[in-house]
Amino acid sequence: MRFYDHLEELYGLPAFTFPAPGETMKLPEPDAVAWRIAAQGYGAEETWESAFGRFCAEVDTTRVRALIVGLWEDPEDTDPSGVIKALLSARDRLPALRSVFLGDIVVEECEISRISQTDVTPLLAGFPELEEFGVRAGEGISVGETLRLEFPALRHDALRRLTVQSGGLPVNVVRGVGASELPALAHLELWLGTSEYGADCEAADLEPILSGARLPRLRHLALRNSEIQDEIAAAVASAPVVARLEVLDLSMGTLSDDGAAVLLSGQPLTHLKKLDLHHNYLSEPVRQRIHTMLDPTGVEVDLDQDDAEWDEGDDGTVRRYVCVGE
Repeated sequence: MRFYDHLEELYGLPAFTFPAPGETMKLPEPDAVAWRIAAQGYGAEETWESAFGRFCAEVDTTRVRALIVGLWEDPEDTDPSGVIKALLSARDRLPALRSVFLGDIVVEECEISRISQTDVTPLLAGFPELEEFGVRAGEGISVGETLRLEFPALRHDALRRLTVQSGGLPVNVVRGVGASELPALAHLELWLGTSEYGADCEAADLEPILSGARLPRLRHLALRNSEIQDEIAAAVASAPVVARLEVLDLSMGTLSDDGAAVLLSGQPLTHLKKLDLHHNYLSEPVRQRIHTMLDPTGVEVDLDQDDAEWDEGDDGTVRRYVCVGE
């Protein structure tokens, strides 16, 4: 998967890009779309903050329900601190805001591994009624400073959906999410990535999430895009949270027969509505075993190999690749 296209919807609303300066068009009703606000690229005369200022002047922001933060001026060298500050400054003008996605930046604008990020939790603290939050993150460099995503532990009583997309998620983010009190969270999606692009967590770091102790309403768990997908599958096999899930997603990573075998030998998965393992490295016998176990119970199973690629070295060592890295 590469990010060739911008988000098409958010919070169940179609995405609509707020016009650039000088563009004239009829604007939709404020609560009918997810508004995408973006700078116009590197060297653009208008900053993201200026575009947001025009948006606030032209749209009845009291009715806006979803915001998509697109490209800021230079995401390789600049984190979105200014974006976050602008949103927080306008919070009194956004009483209906329920969903934010930070970093809808596609590959032609910036590779995911190079998207600078920062501590995003002030957005959650500043919008206590936010129900959905998503962020796309890599690792930028500015004057020798690494600009990485941070997510220190917090409590948020309204958040129902949390998505973190990355080609290499720092362990501190995983631990921060796991230590957070999110009593309303029903959907958690983490793209863990590969060590080549900054991922440094181990399966043990997921234990607070897999215990489910702080996530009483979790029904959809996605631990995706990981180079340690076999180890994660083994941890999931006995995880207490699985018994209450409707969707288990271990897709986009390097899952092999070894990980699948441990997963299938663990606790029952027949209560699930869906098991998503797409982009995998499973053999045909293991695929058939999964179908034989789960198809009769009505579980929807996605075993599409997608574009999974592997290399074999001269010594016979096989290297498998996650779906999204660079």
